[in-house]
Amino acid sequence: MRMKKLLIVCVCLFSVNAVCFADFHKPIEVNDLPSAARTTMRGFFPKEKVALVKSEIGFFEKSYDVIFTNGTKIEFDRSGEWKEISCKGGATVPANLVPAPIAKYVNEHHQGAKVIGIEKDHGGYEVKLSNKTELEFNKNCRLTDIDD
Repeated sequence: MRMKKLLIVCVCLFSVNAVCFADFHKPIEVNDLPSAARTTMRGFFPKEKVALVKSEIGFFEKSYDVIFTNGTKIEFDRSGEWKEISCKGGATVPANLVPAPIAKYVNEHHQGAKVIGIEKDHGGYEVKLSNKTELEFNKNCRLTDIDD
């Protein structure tokens, strides 16, 4: 009985802690980003001016958002690897950040369209094109879905 009460108290404390710290956003400085994130920014977005940098602490993960003055947004994971890039105002995702097989598919099947957004996760990639088409690729960069 005593062990059961202790377990209930621990679960309650854990739950309260989770609610308090879930989705915590905090503005930070560019220098507070992981070095991989800063390298990506310098290498692929050298002329863009940073409007806002923030860290986001979720229940099980930490991420960083960088928003440039032109509206482009990059989300980085805990280690500084990009997870999502969303471009605004005519900007496009730098070609070197789009995996070669995906770029080849876009060039062959959507001529004239530009990649304005890309998101990667453990399952693959979601790509948004300037012609409003959304493409999904698996982790091997094979097309799995098209949404017009």
